[in-house]
Amino acid sequence: MQLGNFSVSLNVKDIQASKQFYETLGFSVFAGEIDQNWLILKNGNATIGLFQGMFDKNILTFNPGWNSNAEALDSFNDVRELQKHFKEKGITLDLEADQKTTGPASIMLKDPDGNPILIDQHV
Repeated sequence: MQLGNFSVSLNVKDIQASKQFYETLGFSVFAGEIDQNWLILKNGNATIGLFQGMFDKNILTFNPGWNSNAEALDSFNDVRELQKHFKEKGITLDLEADQKTTGPASIMLKDPDGNPILIDQHV
């Protein structure tokens, strides 16, 4: 099963300071709206999301259906397929997608240490 493009979504205190810091490390803004308190930055294939005031913890994020440049893929494992697979394996989901729908949807789970994992399909 392919989970899709990976990024880390960081809960930041000051998005301007975080933007400047990660730009110093060689990242550049790829997407987002700083006035809405979110940015996506890239350095090669490494992707970091900066989110101020949107969630409590850092989140491991996967995007089924996207490549590393947020371009739609022709073939991918739909989030609902992933959800079904995880549930069959006994994984508890904190957020589930409606199995009757198609297109964009999200699921959320936690790893054994409580780290949130968001699988967020945009296509």
